[in-house]
Amino acid sequence: MFLILGYIIALGAIFGGFALEGGSIAALIQPYELLMIAGGAFGAFFSATFPRTFKSVLKSLPLAFKGSKYTKAVYMELLGLLSELFSRIRQGGLMSIESDVDDPQSSELFKKYPRILTDHHVLEFLTDYLRLMIGGNLGAFEMENLMDVDIDTHHREQEIPIHALARTADGMPAFGIVAAVMGVVNTMGSVDKPPAVLGALIAAALVGTFLGILLGYAVVSPLAARLGDRAGESSKIFECIKVALLATMNAYPPQVAVEFGRKVLFSTERPSFQELDAHLRDLKGR
Repeated sequence: MFLILGYIIALGAIFGGFALEGGSIAALIQPYELLMIAGGAFGAFFSATFPRTFKSVLKSLPLAFKGSKYTKAVYMELLGLLSELFSRIRQGGLMSIESDVDDPQSSELFKKYPRILTDHHVLEFLTDYLRLMIGGNLGAFEMENLMDVDIDTHHREQEIPIHALARTADGMPAFGIVAAVMGVVNTMGSVDKPPAVLGALIAAALVGTFLGILLGYAVVSPLAARLGDRAGESSKIFECIKVALLATMNAYPPQVAVEFGRKVLFSTERPSFQELDAHLRDLKGR
């Protein structure tokens, strides 16, 4: 929503200001210039990426137009799930959650937290490290190093489409110059035409530079920036799980381990201590 609103504001200000100055919007409609810029940029993007990168860009683009799925409600569910898991571990040991971790889709415990259960990446991250805690012989230090590597790999994978789009945005002004040069070449080959015709050809060439800069910095670049914000949000939930699991491995009580996880969250999504405490009490009362 904010991305579309930003597009409307940016394009409305640019084209509206041009129209208010007495300019003709029709003069900016140059399909052949647009073809050269968009086609050249897409061809360069396509040739510079691997198939998996191209697929990741297509998969990521819809996320730029959606609101964040990592809301306070999601984190409240996650912290509630962690609290219940840690309480069971404290009461019955790690083996008491083995069946839940091995098949979370059939677990009555996990079914109480549908937002977490339907997030494949978060569920996989959580259950993988719970399995290591149950069956592995890793200490907290080794576990932390492994989780850091895992989170870093996830973050780098999320950055692949961001870098691809950013490179495309940076190159589009250059393709605008290419289109403008081609327009000038076309104009120089038409010097025998009347001044009105030459003026239209020169205007079309200049529009090429304008469109290249506009598409690069007002359309494609915001997409890359938006996906960058999404990547940061998706990594934050893994960090929350990481610190909470490590706190449990270091024998902190469940409520303290969950508080470690709460403290990692951004202030805009982080529930207050009182909110979380009331939420956990409500879960226990069900």
